[in-house]
Amino acid sequence: MSESLAERLAAPVPRYTSYPSAPHFSTQVGAGVYGDWLGALKPGSSLSLYLHIPFCDRLCWFCACHTKQTQRYDPVEAYLVGLFREIALVSARLPAGVTVTEIHLGGGSPTMLTPDDMLALKERLDEAFTLAPDCRISVEMDPNDLDAARHDALAAIGLTRASLGIQDFDPTVQAAINRHQTFEQTREAIAASRARGVGSVNCDVLYGLPHQTLASLQQTVEHIVSLRPDRIALFGYAHVPWMKKHQTMIPDATLPSVTERFRQMQHAAAMLADAGYQAIGIDHFALPEDSLAAAHREGRLKRNFQGYTDDAADALIGLGASSIGQLPQGYVQNMPATGEYLRQVAGGGLPVVRGYALSADDRMRAHVIERLMCDFSVDLADLATRFAAGEAMADEMRRSAAADGDRLSVVDGDSFRLTAAGQPFARTVAARFDAYLSNGKGRHSIAV
Repeated sequence: MSESLAERLAAPVPRYTSYPSAPHFSTQVGAGVYGDWLGALKPGSSLSLYLHIPFCDRLCWFCACHTKQTQRYDPVEAYLVGLFREIALVSARLPAGVTVTEIHLGGGSPTMLTPDDMLALKERLDEAFTLAPDCRISVEMDPNDLDAARHDALAAIGLTRASLGIQDFDPTVQAAINRHQTFEQTREAIAASRARGVGSVNCDVLYGLPHQTLASLQQTVEHIVSLRPDRIALFGYAHVPWMKKHQTMIPDATLPSVTERFRQMQHAAAMLADAGYQAIGIDHFALPEDSLAAAHREGRLKRNFQGYTDDAADALIGLGASSIGQLPQGYVQNMPATGEYLRQVAGGGLPVVRGYALSADDRMRAHVIERLMCDFSVDLADLATRFAAGEAMADEMRRSAAADGDRLSVVDGDSFRLTAAGQPFARTVAARFDAYLSNGKGRHSIAV
């Protein structure tokens, strides 16, 4: 039954790391609006920083991130000059009394940075912002970049979570996605981080990759579980060659079918549950003592552009080319093209080129979609009191459940919830309450 549903419900929908999703951002929200939003943050607010390093020394063909390949370091050095300028521009617009509680370095490959540049970047952040004593710092790491000096630098900047992309350890799959990384390299990178006091490790795994099979994925999951990371993200490969041209290097014929993707996802999820990991939303797993698992149990789980998080900051500030920020008023995105980003910050301007100002209806639907994606349920009584149009929204959800012939969702008293059959299709159910999806903006990856 589930596999037949997967075939039928695989239509592309957003991943809902925001609502509205990024294709609906517009140039009506630009640098001026962003500056005003920064200045309007309340003293005492907490901030989360995301810093994008858009460079890799090799291009993985599966990747859908904003990144570029370089074998030279001088473009990275030039980029850091611009990033330091943006840090200064943003901090100058913030009111006094705001504190940074989370820092995330993503990419690209942040571990391409030299040890000296890692330390210099942290020094700039210390100068520009007030960092909480217990500020959590996470970095996306490529084991191919790492050496003892980089591990030492990461420890010196206060790294608290190491995040490693693995995808699949099978050599055939790795060749098909141009991502060569052995189990031994991965094990050594994790051990080196832990030896330096890094308290949390996350690993990313993909299903739905070219030439991937249940057997290859099973072996990969077995290897990862043996390393006992605190968190594991099990993502479905998003094949979007119309958006990322390098994905044309992956022939469609080498990809598993929708049914096979669904089997891979279900099998890997069952393996992780058997290994003692708690399922978090649609694609995350955590050991019971991990803070993400605690947030899930306590109803504090959130979803943002990095996926599921227990980050409780009042605002997310995106720094670097293509970075997306989330403030109380709405979303902003920086110029994606690195060269133009550098020109804008060199001229003293904030590099935001588009965004979205949230309406009352947007906030209400964003709440509904986030709770469905995080908790698989929405408290309709709370919805009715939380928002002016909450009762009308609750009625819309009741009608949706009543018309749900597949029984993906039901209403029990004041709770709209996904059934066990509906939970793998949370994105599809959430899309029912997306007021923008029908306008045709943007193309998305399949929902399975």
